[in-house]
Amino acid sequence: MIITNSFFPVFSHINYKHKDIHPYFIMYLIFLFVLPLVTLPYSTHTAIVSSPQSVLTQGSSLYVEKNEHLVSPNRVFTAGFHQIGQNAYCFAIWFTQPMVDGNHTLVWMANRDEPVNGKRSKLSLDKSGNLVLTDARRRLWTTNTKSNSPLQLKLLNSGNLVLAHLNNQSYVWQSFNYPTNTILPNQPFTKDIILTSSRSLTNYSNGFYKLYFENDNVLSLLYKNDQITSVYWPKPWLLRWEAGRSTYNNSRIALLDFKGRFTSSDSFSFITSDYGETVQRRLTLDVDGNIRVYTRNKRRWMVTWQAFSITCTIHGVCGPNSLCTYNPESGRTCACMHGYKAKNGSDSSYGCEPKFDLNKNPENYDFIKLPFVEFYGFDSQFLPNTTLKGCQKACLDDPNCKAIQLNFDKGGGKFDCYVKTLLYNGLYKGTQINTYLKLAKADVLSYNKKVANMSKLDCSTLVLELKRPYDQKRVNGSIKFMLWFSTILGGIEVLCLLFFYYITKRSSGITTQTYLVIATGFKRFTYDEIVKASHKFREEIGRGGGGIVYKGKLSDNRVVAIKVLHDAIQGEAEFLAEMSTIGRINHMNLIETYGYCAEGKHRILVYEYMENGALAHNLLGDKQLGWQKRFEIAIGVAKGLAYLHEECLEWVLHCDVKPHNILLDVDYNPKVADFGLAKLFHQDVTQNSVFSRIRGTRGYMAPEWVFNLPITSKVDVYSYGMVVLEMITGRSPTCDQTVDYNEIVEQKRLVDWVRGKVHEASGSLTKTQVKEILDPMINEEFEDVQVKKLLRVALQCVEEDKDARPTMSEVVKMLLRSDND
Repeated sequence: MIITNSFFPVFSHINYKHKDIHPYFIMYLIFLFVLPLVTLPYSTHTAIVSSPQSVLTQGSSLYVEKNEHLVSPNRVFTAGFHQIGQNAYCFAIWFTQPMVDGNHTLVWMANRDEPVNGKRSKLSLDKSGNLVLTDARRRLWTTNTKSNSPLQLKLLNSGNLVLAHLNNQSYVWQSFNYPTNTILPNQPFTKDIILTSSRSLTNYSNGFYKLYFENDNVLSLLYKNDQITSVYWPKPWLLRWEAGRSTYNNSRIALLDFKGRFTSSDSFSFITSDYGETVQRRLTLDVDGNIRVYTRNKRRWMVTWQAFSITCTIHGVCGPNSLCTYNPESGRTCACMHGYKAKNGSDSSYGCEPKFDLNKNPENYDFIKLPFVEFYGFDSQFLPNTTLKGCQKACLDDPNCKAIQLNFDKGGGKFDCYVKTLLYNGLYKGTQINTYLKLAKADVLSYNKKVANMSKLDCSTLVLELKRPYDQKRVNGSIKFMLWFSTILGGIEVLCLLFFYYITKRSSGITTQTYLVIATGFKRFTYDEIVKASHKFREEIGRGGGGIVYKGKLSDNRVVAIKVLHDAIQGEAEFLAEMSTIGRINHMNLIETYGYCAEGKHRILVYEYMENGALAHNLLGDKQLGWQKRFEIAIGVAKGLAYLHEECLEWVLHCDVKPHNILLDVDYNPKVADFGLAKLFHQDVTQNSVFSRIRGTRGYMAPEWVFNLPITSKVDVYSYGMVVLEMITGRSPTCDQTVDYNEIVEQKRLVDWVRGKVHEASGSLTKTQVKEILDPMINEEFEDVQVKKLLRVALQCVEEDKDARPTMSEVVKMLLRSDND
């Protein structure tokens, strides 16, 4: 650290002949002589920049000991040696401002797989124009560039590190062409670029996940280790056009702009939840194989978009022979199944290995049932329309078989068998899928109906340490360090063994039903608990076709809504399967389910209580909603439905979108309720999505219901459009008539009235004409541009031809799109 008189101005006035030494002079001596001798504890973030430079010229170097850095002109980015472990450094680029915990966020690394020493390492720009990273005289990384004209290395405001000519803007080399796991706004992602995840949160070397353009021009995610290679995004079982991708543009380029819009040449695009002007963003392929866009807010990174809301669906996320469980509160949990043990207790990606010999005689094996569990891929045989015994025999005859999967085909009314030779991507599906795990008979006998032995896998890793030849001079210090390190490591191992023993012993009494509760991710209440929480169903707060809703209070003082379903006809197993699906749905604009009751004939849901009740009551009540709130509610509802249709683990139709099923919290943020209840009430849904009964509420139903047409997600789009028209006009589309055809006629009256008003204005409404359409109860100022946009979207949603309606994700994009775009 360099301390000048500008730091202590009083130095210039010190009389050094004076007997009394000035206090600042003492401070100066402390900084100058004492601090360099103090050994600071290891930290994962780099120390404060001592002497930042703007450029590195030819013949110059940056040294790791001197802690020399390059800083972008806007000071947002810094490039230099960054400590990633004991005596381990990488030359990297990071955001200059540290996070709340003091760590820096890396966006690029030159030598992620081969760190350099903390001594005698340097980055040099030689006279020939080549950028070279050396470690104790050994070359580890180079740009392999040459130039006859002078070059300089500089860090741009965009975070791009470039080798540039002095006299022009052309670049000989740039870091944007060689990203690691992150791309920054306006950084082109092309056919020659591959993003690779880090190995773990503390190990920055290349991991198992890659984002790249496939040969068919589609942006894809790949899981790859030494044993398998598996593409998992887009969904591999879908045709490209079914996944919303195009293979006809061979330009292969994608870009995230500064506002948060991502576009790709394969027709994939999205907009972040905070779309607009933002100072700092990044798109990162995380260690769990998920792509996320982060926005910086008050020294914290907030996720504003992600490819997977439930990370258990990512291939290989828990390694082989393991089971992934997702809980919205605690996140992902990896566990070894019964008969298996963890390969590496400190890294879940290694998965699990069998505790038994797989090469024994078939007579020594038997099966245990894992309800609602699926292992995707690696099928050596497919046996359609077979029995459980036939499927088990096929597995016993195959020495490589590790399990069988029996899927119930609702359309054909039969069971299909899949013989599994590898057990990857295990997760709870909550559907008509059962896996039967092949185990030694001794392990089957010791199994007391548990799905996993709950030997949880730890995702942490030890800090990387490098040992170099020159360290041998400090033999005593090294031996002392190793003794301390071995002692600490031994203590950690003992604690891990004790913890493992405690968890294993504790889990031995857990039943299958308990594991089903784990799979759903929320609590199973007894009927007595429901009665107590609702004060014997004393306070009714709503009712509808699905059931009656009561206000209640749980033992932890949470105020909840308790919905008693009076038409649910399934048995307990089917109800739990549907609960598993609903329990894994997590979105800010969907009501959060806390738990359920399935006891005897009772089928009850417990979910969060919304202070401002249903949208219907707010539209008709004394306290009217202003325009801006209505517009925000329309956007929030659209986001929730888009998540249900396109981002959920399973395809979910609401089938009853109406103001009564849109609830408002204390800040009037909307949350869609009663989603998925169509499955709970009826068991007549086929693979072609043809429903045998009309669903929904009069006034909001799409024409497909009445005219017995195929039912798709576009029925929800139509209902959403009717809700939006009601919010805009204040006119309800419902009527007192009971004949189905008259319902459609009444809906047409509202739609035709709005369309007629728009047609009279030749598509260009004046503010006066907007007021004629707008709910007269809206007394506050409104933006006529917003009203026109919402009108246009609503009228598209209520088109009679379902193919003319947009999807809900397209609705979100239209509503969020800037008027200047």
